[in-house]
Formats: sequence, structure tokens, C-alpha cells
Amino acid sequence: MRIAFLDHTAVWSGGEIALQRLLEGLDGGGLLVLGEDGPLAERVAELGVEVRVLPLAGRTRGLSRAQSSRLPVRAVWDTLRHVWRLRRMLREVRPDLVHTNSLKSGIYGSLAARLAGVPVVWHVRDRIAEDYLGGPLTRLVRLLLVLLPDAILVNSEATRETIGPARRVVPNVVLDDPYRPVGAGTPRSRPKDPPVVALIGRMAPWKGQHLFLDALEKLPESMGVQGLLLGSALFGEEEYVAGVQERVASSTADVRISSFSGDVSEALADIDVVVNASVIPEPFGQVVVEAIANGVPVVVPDQGGPAEIVRHGTSGLAYRAGDADSLAARLAEVLGDEDLYARLSAGGLARAGDYDPERVAESYRAFAGSVRRLGVLRRLRRN
Repeated sequence: MRIAFLDHTAVWSGGEIALQRLLEGLDGGGLLVLGEDGPLAERVAELGVEVRVLPLAGRTRGLSRAQSSRLPVRAVWDTLRHVWRLRRMLREVRPDLVHTNSLKSGIYGSLAARLAGVPVVWHVRDRIAEDYLGGPLTRLVRLLLVLLPDAILVNSEATRETIGPARRVVPNVVLDDPYRPVGAGTPRSRPKDPPVVALIGRMAPWKGQHLFLDALEKLPESMGVQGLLLGSALFGEEEYVAGVQERVASSTADVRISSFSGDVSEALADIDVVVNASVIPEPFGQVVVEAIANGVPVVVPDQGGPAEIVRHGTSGLAYRAGDADSLAARLAEVLGDEDLYARLSAGGLARAGDYDPERVAESYRAFAGSVRRLGVLRRLRRN
């Protein structure tokens, strides 16, 4: 079955890492259509997947969620133009199925697939909720999810709970995001001295870099904890990054900021604990999976996707979401107890087995086949 995968960006981020590893599990083949050229295109091409770049206007491709929530007219115009061009490409390529991998590609890709007469799967990787997308965009996406896709994939139960009426209209399946550690995957017995605690990922207000700093400042100085913020802004959040940099410069905690090359396994070799500090529920938590798959204990909020990945006390620790005191207490707990640290490392590795690319790909093949048959039947009935 020839599947056309769509993504609006080629930046190396969580959803794009997951897509690359799904394609790895599928043993290549198929087609990837991107809205820009970049690292994702290079890595996927190495898997034997045909890659095409159909440029989406940069002013629309780079919109943050806050900007997109206002539904700017120019973005709507750019999207409609892109839909028409993508429709032509799909009619030329004639795939058996279209798979959209991001919120933006879900909108334009589902429209184009419908116009081209191709069954379409919308892989929802974002919580479709007002605290995440804003009111107007949330209502629009929920409506489109009812009208456009033949089926919906979600990356967590936290995401499924937010997609609204679509849950009752089309089949939707939770597909674990795949991950395989590279040159790692061995249990750890204790943190280094001094221990390094990191938050890895894009810098944005909802990702909670400020909460991370609050928590580190509450740890006893005698613990000698070194903090690491690994990441940068992706979608117009440079003002927030500047504020974080100022905060780090004046902080009582020992914290440094570093850019992220994209090789998480390499970065994790020098990290003892990974924190997820998102202040609104995270749809999934790709970095959490990457950490446990490399034997690194994690501390995550008790909500959203990370709380589904981590079993408290077995494969990680959970703290009260948005509470710096609770986060600091969990960090002190895992760093101060070598037996607990070793148990969490081993438990995380065991849990990471659920995200093996081959296992995920097997589930995906069965799902995609059923969607293709469903889409064909629906079109036959309409004709």
C-alpha cells in the first residue's frame, strides 16, 4: 500500500521524530510531502522514502499556536492555495492513503485528499482544547475532524479526550509514538556527582522553563544540582527565550542553556534526570519516551501524555502539575535515593519497550489497511 505522509515542517521536533521512526518501522517506501526542506527530509530520504517539498508560505508555516488561534486572513489564503496545489500532486501520485502528521497538515492535507478522492487519516498530535489552541481554532479543528478524515489517529488518551464530536463520528485509535534508543538502553545505578537535571525541548511559555527554574532554586545548595535547558524557540517565541536567559543570568541555581542538535541519545549520556515541566497538559511527551528508553529517570506532571507514559514509582515520578514545590520535592527524592534511582531507570527501560518501531508499525499497517477499505467503501456508496 502506497501512503503519502504529509507534514508542514521539516524541523526536528517531537511529531517529526515520531514520524521518522514510524517510517523506519515500516521499512521505508511511500512518499513524504513536506511544506519546507530541512533535517526531516534528509533523515527520511535515508530510509528509502521518496521525499517531495511542496513549499507552504513561510508566514503561515511558521505561525505559532497563539498566532494561528486568531485565524489570520493571509494564513487562510495561503492554506487554500496550498490545498489546490497538493490536490494536483495527489491526483498525479495516486496514493492509496494520505496520512497527515501535524495540525497544519491535518487541515490542508485532509481538504486536499478529499478533493483528490483519496482516503485520509488525520494523526492528531495536539490537544484540541482552548487552553492549547485558543477558542476559534479549537472550534474550527473540531468541526473539520468531523467532516474531513476517514479516520483519526491520536497519540494519547489526553489528546483523544479533547477532539470533541469527532470521537462519535469516525474511528480513532491511540498509536504509540515509536522510539528506539541509539547506542544506549542500559540501566543506571546512580546519578553522577554533581547531578545534571535537564529540560529538553523547544522554549515556549507552556513548556514551563520558568517552572523548571523555580524548582531548581528550591533545591538545597548542598545537593550541588546542575540544571540544563536544552532547546530553542521554534515558532516566534524569541521574547520568551530572552526572558528565560535573563532569569538564568540572575538565578541562584547553577543553570546553563544550550542549543539542541537533534541527537537526544547523545545529549542524554551526560544527563541524570529529565524533567517535563509543561504547565498545560502535554499531548504526548516524546522526550519522556526518549529518556526512559536510554535509562534516564524522569519526573513529569501528573496530567496529559507524560502521565500516561510514566507509571509513578515504577518508570518515573509524577508531581503536581504547575507546582514548583512538588517538582523540587520529587527531584530531591530521586537524586537522594540511589535504590529508587536504579529502580526507576530499570522500570523506564521496561516501559520503553512499548514504543519499539516494529511493534508500532505492525499496529499501523493493520489500521491503515482498514482505513483504506473504509474510505473506498464510503466513496462507492456516494457514487
